[in-house]
Amino acid sequence: MGTAISLDLADDLPAATLHELAEQTFGWLREVDARFSTWRDDSEVCRLDRGELPLAEASADLRAVLERCADLWRATDGFFDAYATGRLDPSGYVKGWSAQVASDRLVAAGAGNHCLNAGGDVVVRGLSPTGRPWRIGVAHPWDPTATCLVLAATDLAVATSGVQHRGPHVRDPRRGVPARGLRSVTVVGADLGLADAYATAAMAMGESGVGWLDRLDGHLHAVVTDDARLLHSTALPLAP
Repeated sequence: MGTAISLDLADDLPAATLHELAEQTFGWLREVDARFSTWRDDSEVCRLDRGELPLAEASADLRAVLERCADLWRATDGFFDAYATGRLDPSGYVKGWSAQVASDRLVAAGAGNHCLNAGGDVVVRGLSPTGRPWRIGVAHPWDPTATCLVLAATDLAVATSGVQHRGPHVRDPRRGVPARGLRSVTVVGADLGLADAYATAAMAMGESGVGWLDRLDGHLHAVVTDDARLLHSTALPLAP
């Protein structure tokens, strides 16, 4: 999906087992890319969007993702919109969802201590190799070599939507123009798919997204506005 993905396995398991777990994880993510990429003409998403693939013949994963995107459209009053760009693009949910599925599979396989980073959207489980909570840096929205916050967490998902790497790519679906007002939105919760979608929705809302995030149950957030204000939940697990 046009991004780099890294995996840190922190369990004391045989090297061959760790290698196999990593191969299974990246195999799943390659499968997701082949099915959901908007950059590959032969992906299911692109074929469905062009009308070449009937929805009834689409994979169970694609149909489930589209149903979830419809739920998120209703939950965000239309600000999370898989058609915001004028074509089908569920990437704002798929990246986080696929990483969360991969993490859940690792836990089920006995690798309960790991960090999976999908282009800055991160799910952490258990403890880091130091035996302490994982440290997660939130990218600085103007300086790609720096962080604006560092979180210390275990069993959490952290998703960030912003303009650091791809410019103003999140669109306001109501006006059909790039969203303005927020430079970066980070959402912290239990599920990376939801956190990813909520970060995208809040970014699309502009500054009104801050109030919406304040009312969002079960999630914490950090926001950097276009005029360089940093706003965040008081309970955000900041690293010492």
